[in-house]
Amino acid sequence: MATVGLQQVNKVYPNGFHAVRDLDLEVADGEFMVLVGPSGCGKTTALRMVAGLEDVSSGTLRIGGQPVNNVSPKDRDIAMVFQNYALYPHMSVAENIAFSLRLRKLPKQEIDAKVKETAEILGLSEWLDRRPGQLSGGQRQRVAMGRAIVREPSAFLMDEPLSNLDAKLRVQMRAEVLRIQKRLRVSTMYVTHDQVEAMTMGDRVAVMRSGVLQQCDNPQVLYNRPDNLFVAAFIGSPAMNLYEASVGEGGRSVRLGSQLIELPEPVIVAHSGLAAYAGRSVVLGLRPEHLPAAGDGRSGPPLVADVDLVEALGAELVVHFTIDARRVRPEGAADADAEAVTEAGEGVARVDPTAPVKPGERVTFAVNTSGMQFFDPSSGEAIWAA
Repeated sequence: MATVGLQQVNKVYPNGFHAVRDLDLEVADGEFMVLVGPSGCGKTTALRMVAGLEDVSSGTLRIGGQPVNNVSPKDRDIAMVFQNYALYPHMSVAENIAFSLRLRKLPKQEIDAKVKETAEILGLSEWLDRRPGQLSGGQRQRVAMGRAIVREPSAFLMDEPLSNLDAKLRVQMRAEVLRIQKRLRVSTMYVTHDQVEAMTMGDRVAVMRSGVLQQCDNPQVLYNRPDNLFVAAFIGSPAMNLYEASVGEGGRSVRLGSQLIELPEPVIVAHSGLAAYAGRSVVLGLRPEHLPAAGDGRSGPPLVADVDLVEALGAELVVHFTIDARRVRPEGAADADAEAVTEAGEGVARVDPTAPVKPGERVTFAVNTSGMQFFDPSSGEAIWAA
């Protein structure tokens, strides 16, 4: 086992494109680290630098504490699992798994024992004589993992390994990958663009944007205390509702369109930095679950909205609504194909399935003020205690 460390790592291509900027990141021994972000954010480039498939322009890359900037990929003691499986179609499952061991010229008896053990871990024992074309997508991905596991590397690198699977199988394979990684306790860097996948799998999650690391922490911290607007908007499904709001005197209230929300003392203390914004605008964030319908046993300041659409999902209703406030859409976030700020005041709430909410009607939400987030509209940085 080994740590993987990147210190001030940069990647600049010959055409001048700066794909990764001053990346500082360390994967602890046995940790499952997920790199997540929109397409083009630099996450796969960072992974490929660790693998040795891309040169490091500047900075230091270490595996097991040793610099490996100039070490060839085959000598880095890492194993990579690709999005497209990269299996040899003319070889059986057993031959695919054993391929790297044969290159190392290990004794046949040792190879057979390792292949058998790996197949048992992955539930592939009865498929060892099959070829990849005879397997399902999930089974092919297990074979690809088997080829990595059998080498007993110091670290696993996984580049969107589940993205070619259908939704149901992807959920099953998430649990399978985690089970295997926890059993083997191998340091793992896992790249995905799917923030749900990142949140459910990572011991820690590193959120990237335009080649820059935005925040790295455990999933709950990212969700409850995002460092900036981008992380707040990217993490969470449905996404956080973000609106332009004005701050009242002493940071004790916020006005959201025509509606005034008084802040209770605990929120004022937790976000005491709001006092400096009195009479000015901030960005107010409300997660969908922090807007329960009033009258279902929840209490909180009222927020009145017009219902546009209701999605019944069994355990909850997802309510699409409109208020008379300006919606903020951080550039590059999950739902941000539009401009940074639009006039539309759309939002999403998750409410109890028994709530009397219907399209075309007006609804009153009971705002859970403890879940409110506030951000500087210029820098995008979160506003907490002064």
